[in-house]
Amino acid sequence: MKKTWLAACVAMACCTTTATAEVNINGFASIKAGKASSGDTLYGYTDEIDFKNESLFALQVQSDLGEKLSVTAQIMARGRNDFDAEFEWAFLTYQLTDEWRLNAGRLRTPFYKYSDFRDVGYAYDWLRTPQSVYDLGFDTIEGVSLYHSTSLSDMQSNLQLVFGAYDGEVAVVGTEAPAQINNIVGATWELSQDWLSLRMAYLMGDVSIEASSLNPLLLALTNVGLRSVAQEIDFNEDEGSFFGVGLNYDRNDWLMVAEYTHVKVEDSFYANQDSYYLSLGRRFGAFTPYVSYEKDEDDAKPEIYAALPANFPLQPTIATIVNSQWFDNTTWNLGLRYDFHPAAAFKVQFSSAKDKLTDSKDSLMALGVDLVF
Repeated sequence: MKKTWLAACVAMACCTTTATAEVNINGFASIKAGKASSGDTLYGYTDEIDFKNESLFALQVQSDLGEKLSVTAQIMARGRNDFDAEFEWAFLTYQLTDEWRLNAGRLRTPFYKYSDFRDVGYAYDWLRTPQSVYDLGFDTIEGVSLYHSTSLSDMQSNLQLVFGAYDGEVAVVGTEAPAQINNIVGATWELSQDWLSLRMAYLMGDVSIEASSLNPLLLALTNVGLRSVAQEIDFNEDEGSFFGVGLNYDRNDWLMVAEYTHVKVEDSFYANQDSYYLSLGRRFGAFTPYVSYEKDEDDAKPEIYAALPANFPLQPTIATIVNSQWFDNTTWNLGLRYDFHPAAAFKVQFSSAKDKLTDSKDSLMALGVDLVF
């Protein structure tokens, strides 16, 4: 059903007459290469130089059907997926009034400041968005989004209300598992004034994950009368929430961007996650050097197994699963953007990440070109 609906959107965008619609086709691409230091693995790179991992090509088709109705579809081919083309989003837009707009279909989940164009590398200075924050994984939803844009005094206000669901896969205990987030509701609000903007986001939904690798443990706990412990481990319509706040400063060639996010899923072993980054840059004509600092701290939930007897046979297994969620990582990035063409930018970035729990370090050097067309 989903593929049929997406195909219909593309057909509406492409199979129109000049009397009823105007079709615009835009695109963007990233050609990047990277190499981690000896023995390291970071952001999908190893110590062998890789030209596919972060490279991508995309086309966006937008058709104005008239009478305030339009349709948009974005098709993307990622190098890490052998450049197999897939739909990133496909939605209808209806302009209700000058200030209100409604989107419906497959949409980008509005978690972050750069959610809508996180794949459009040309839109920001970094070689990649800060992964300590931008790695939640639930990038798209099927649903509706209501936008309201207006002026408040001398500031621009952009409010977004969203409702929908997610159906895909996530990594649980090292393996991919089917996941659903139903009844997603949320709102984002951004206030901007020339050189300064502030953005806030809050979303919540019911999280269910079919982690088959956990089934034997959950069944064993239920059979020995510890169903309550099993319920604290599994993901069965558990309430999940996301909160984010972002700040952007761009004045007199000085640039500053910062975001903070907090993610949690109640009644599950999913760790409470606190992440943030701070990035500073300075334009010198076509050159923009920058430095950024990232922090990702995930707090596991040892209270799930703390009340169990130490000699309980399943206690070590439960503790291993719960404690696998501990994560305390910091990353420094040093990079340069060079706008050598009106529609293209060359970037180079060095990243050094440290895992404070294991006291291990990983580093990565990457470079590439981001372009729009």
